[in-house]
Amino acid sequence: MDALIKRISLNNKCKKCKFKCNTIYFQKNFKNWTSGNEYIDKFIQDIQLKVHDDIDEALEWISYDRFDDIKYVEKIGIYRANWIDGYILYRDIENKNWRRFNNIYVTLKSLNNPNNITSEFMNEINRTYKTYGITQDPRTKKYMMVLNDECIKCKNACIAIRFRRNFGNWTSGNDDIDEYIQYTQLVVHKDSEILHALEWIPYDRFYDIKYITQVGVYRANWIDGNISDWDGYNRKWKRCQNMFVILKSLNNSNNITSEFMNKIDRTYKTYGITQDPRTKKYIMVLSDKCTKCGYACNAIHFQHGFGNWTSNNNVIDKLIQGTQLSVHYQYEISSALEWIPYHKFNKIRYIEDGRFGKVYKANWIDGNMSDWDNDNQNWKRKYQNMFVILRSLNNPNNITSEFLNETKGTFVTYGITQDPQTKKYMMVLNDKCPKCNCVCIAIHFQQNFESWTSGNDDIDEYIQYTQLVVHKDSEILHALEWIPYDRFYDVEYITQVGVYRANWIDGSMSDWDDDNQNWKRKYQSMFVILRSLSNPNNITSEFLNETKGTFVTYGITQDPLTKKYMMVSSDKCPKCNCVCIAIHFQQNFESWTSGNNNIDKLIQNSQQTAHSIYDIKNVLEWIPYDRFYNIKYIAKGGFGKVYKANWADGCIWDWNNETQNWERYGKNMFVALKSLNNSKDVTFEFINEITSHHKVRNDTIIRFYGITQDPETENYMMVLEYANNGSLRNYLNINCNKLSWERKIRDLCDVAKGLESIHNNRLIHRDLHVGNILMGNDTVYITDMGLCKPADHSLSENNIYGVLQYIAPEILRGQNYTEASDIYSFGIIMYEVISELPPYHDMIHDQYLSIKICQGLRPRFSIKVPQLIVHLIKRCLDANPLNRPTALEISEILNPWSLSNELREQIKEAEKANDDLPTGNTSSTSLGLSYEKHSGAVYTSRLLNFDNLPKPKNSDDYYEKNDNIISLEFSDSLQINIS
Repeated sequence: MDALIKRISLNNKCKKCKFKCNTIYFQKNFKNWTSGNEYIDKFIQDIQLKVHDDIDEALEWISYDRFDDIKYVEKIGIYRANWIDGYILYRDIENKNWRRFNNIYVTLKSLNNPNNITSEFMNEINRTYKTYGITQDPRTKKYMMVLNDECIKCKNACIAIRFRRNFGNWTSGNDDIDEYIQYTQLVVHKDSEILHALEWIPYDRFYDIKYITQVGVYRANWIDGNISDWDGYNRKWKRCQNMFVILKSLNNSNNITSEFMNKIDRTYKTYGITQDPRTKKYIMVLSDKCTKCGYACNAIHFQHGFGNWTSNNNVIDKLIQGTQLSVHYQYEISSALEWIPYHKFNKIRYIEDGRFGKVYKANWIDGNMSDWDNDNQNWKRKYQNMFVILRSLNNPNNITSEFLNETKGTFVTYGITQDPQTKKYMMVLNDKCPKCNCVCIAIHFQQNFESWTSGNDDIDEYIQYTQLVVHKDSEILHALEWIPYDRFYDVEYITQVGVYRANWIDGSMSDWDDDNQNWKRKYQSMFVILRSLSNPNNITSEFLNETKGTFVTYGITQDPLTKKYMMVSSDKCPKCNCVCIAIHFQQNFESWTSGNNNIDKLIQNSQQTAHSIYDIKNVLEWIPYDRFYNIKYIAKGGFGKVYKANWADGCIWDWNNETQNWERYGKNMFVALKSLNNSKDVTFEFINEITSHHKVRNDTIIRFYGITQDPETENYMMVLEYANNGSLRNYLNINCNKLSWERKIRDLCDVAKGLESIHNNRLIHRDLHVGNILMGNDTVYITDMGLCKPADHSLSENNIYGVLQYIAPEILRGQNYTEASDIYSFGIIMYEVISELPPYHDMIHDQYLSIKICQGLRPRFSIKVPQLIVHLIKRCLDANPLNRPTALEISEILNPWSLSNELREQIKEAEKANDDLPTGNTSSTSLGLSYEKHSGAVYTSRLLNFDNLPKPKNSDDYYEKNDNIISLEFSDSLQINIS
C-alpha cells in the first residue's frame, strides 16, 4: 500500500495525471476513517487509488449514522434506507470537499465474510447493483454493502422502484387489494406507462362528494389528482390536482382480479381504490369518460359544473346544458353557451330599444371560454374585460335553438344573464361582422364610436367610414382616428412650410390587443405634422387620396384655442412610400446647423439618400464639438492638423421606433478629427471635393462619419474612422522583419480594390501615397480623397500638389489627372511595400529628381523580387499612361485567393534568395536591407511647380529585363547612385 501511495503521489500531484486528481484527495483522507477491518480498509483504499478521473468507480466507508428510515424487507432479506449525504458527484475545489447528490434511497446487504472481499466479488455484485461503499451496523457489528436500489429489468431506479419504495407507507387493510395495487405498480417501468398503475387513495383526499341518483355513483374532487410522472428534483410524484372523479363501490372487494379491472377499464379510466371510513365499503376511483370520445372531454367538464349554477329557469338551464353537452372538442367551445352572473359585468350603459327588448353595452370581466385547463381544473378564458352587448329577452320561456340560430348570422352569442333588479333575462352577445363572420377590426372600431366625437358631423362620419372598411390588422394604417389635442406636446410652427410639428404621445395604432381589449400602439412620442383644414365640411375620400402620395395620415384633431381642425400626418418618402430612414433624418433638420449653408446641404443630401438601415453607414451628420473628449494632436497634414479623440455618442446604426430616436453603437469610440485650415469660409467647390469622399462606398475607404467645428479656430473638421496602426509608412517601420509575402500581397490587393471603387465612381484620388493609406487591425484604408487642394485656395491648372515621388511624370509636366496617374502612384506604393524602403530615400527631392523621373528613372530593388510582381510594377510605372493596367486588373492579379502557381513558385525562390542576403546595421527591414534618409527627402504633400520638364519616356531596355524595375546600366547612365 505504501509503495502504491508513493508511486501515485509526488509533491501532492498524481504521477500519472501530472496534477491533483481524485486519487490525491482520497489519499489525503485515509487517516480520517477506518472500518475497523484491515481487509475492508485495504479494499476501499485500493479502489480509491485507481480512480483518477471516473469518480463513479470509487467506493467509500460510510458511517451507519448517515442512514435514516432504515427498514427490513423481509421478502428478499435486505434493508432499505435513506442515505443522507448521498453519492459523490465531483470535487468542489472552492469548498475543498466532495459535491454530493443528497438523500437517496439505497439497499443495505450484509457481508457474510468481510475478510474475503475481492474485486471478483465486487464485479459479481456490480452486475446487479451499483455499489457506493461499505458500512457496519453498530448493534449487530455486521458489515453491509451499500447498493443502489435498481430495477433488474431497467438497470436503474425506474418508476416501479419509486412505487416499491413506498409500499411500507400505505395499506388498504385488505391483502387482496394491496397485492393487486402493488402488482399494477410493479409492472410500470416508464413515465408513459404510469396511467396503468393504480394507487391507494385515502378517503380524506376527496371533497365535495355528491351522489348522482341517475347513475348510482358519487362524484367528487380529488385534491391531489392522478400521477403524471416522477419529479426527480423534488423526489415526489407530479400530479394533476383538484380533478373531478367518480367513486364506484366494489360489492366484493375480496374477488378483485385483472379480468374484473379490465372490464371496468373499458368504461372508465381507473386511478385507484379508496374506502369510505363510515360504511367501510371499498370504492373504485374512476375518471368520467365520454361515451362518444372515450375520455373526459369538454362535455364532461361542462357536465361536472351543472351543480354549480342555475338560472332558476328550467327552459334556460336546459338550453344552456344542451349546448354544452354537444361540445366535445376544443374548436367547438365557441358554440357552448354559459350562465353568466350579472355581477361579472361592469360599465353597463343603455344603448337602444331592440327588437326583443332593451339593448345595453357592457364590459365582461372574465371574458369568454377558450380551452380547458387540466392543471387548474377550470376553463381558460381570453379577452378579459371585453365589450359585449346585453339584449333583453321579453319571453325567456320561448327561447329555442331556432332563435339562437337566427342570431348567429348577426351576433356571436356567449351566454345568458339576468338583471337582478328587473329580473329580466338577457342574451350576452357581440356584434359580428357580416363580411368576416367574426368580431373583426371594424367591430372593435364600431364599439368605440360613442366614446369620441370631433364636434363636427362630417368629420365624425368620415372617420367612422375609414374605420368600418378596415377588417384586418394589415389594413389598420388606412383607418383614421379622432385624436384629442392634449395628446400632442412640443407643438411648434414651421414658418417655411406653414405647418405645425409635434410629438404624439400615444403613437399610431398597430393592431387590436384582445387581452387588454384596446388598441396596441407603436412609435410612442413619434413626430407628426399638423396641417390645418380650411374647410372641414368638405373632407372627402378624394381629398385624402390626394394627400396619400405625400403623407401618411393618422387622423384629425382640433386646436382648442383657434378651433381649427387639423390633419395629423407624417411625411412619406416618395421612393419608399412610407416613413423611412430619410424621413426621420429630415424631421430633424431644424434641430441642428453647422452655421454654413453648403455644409448643411452636403449633410442633408447624404441623409436624404438613406432609405434603409443598410444605407445608414454612408450618412454624414453634424456633430457638436462638445461630443468629443480626450482630444489629442497626432500629426500635421498638408492642409491642417489631425487629432485623435473619443466620440461620446458613437455613430448611428438604426432608428428606434419605440424611443423615436437613433440607436448608436461604439459609444466613446476613437475617431480622427482632420481640421481644414482656413475653412471658416468654406466654398462650395470645397464641398464638392469632400463629397467625393462620401460618394465612394467600400470597406477599404476610411469611413467618414460627419463634420464638426473647432469653436476656437472656427475651422471645420472631418470626423473619420480611426485607424489604430497609423499610416502604411508607420506600419512598415514598426513591422520590419515581420511581414510575409502573403501579407504584403493581401494589403496591396486591398489598396487596389479601394482604388477600383474610387475609379468606378468616376473619381480620381490625385494624392495617393503611403501617408494617405492607413492601417487598422486587419484592414487597409484609403483616405484624403479629393483633398489635394486647400479649402480656401484656388490653384492654377499648371500647379501640382502632392508628394513628388508618387506623382506620374505626365502630371509633373502639367497634364490633367487621370485614373492612370493614380495607377502610377500605386506602382510606387507596390515598390515601397515590397522593399519596405521609401522611394528615392537617398536623394534630394527637387526639380532635378523630377527631370530624371521624366527621363525614365524608377526606384530599384536591392533584393530578389518575383518577376511577375516586377512586371506588374513596370506596367504601373510605364511612362505612357495608356500602357498602365486598371485597378480592377491589378486586384485580380494580386487576389490572395487566386494567385497563379507560377507566382507562388517565384515567391518561394525569392524568399530563399533573400534569406542569404547580409543584414544591415541601420533601420533593418524584413529583407535584411538598410538605408539612410537624405536630409532633402520630403514625404509630405506640398505645392510643386516645375517648368520645362522633358517628355516622359521609359528606359530603352525597360521591358527586356524583368529582374528589376530598371536596369543597373540605365540607372548608372543617369548618373544617380541608387542603393
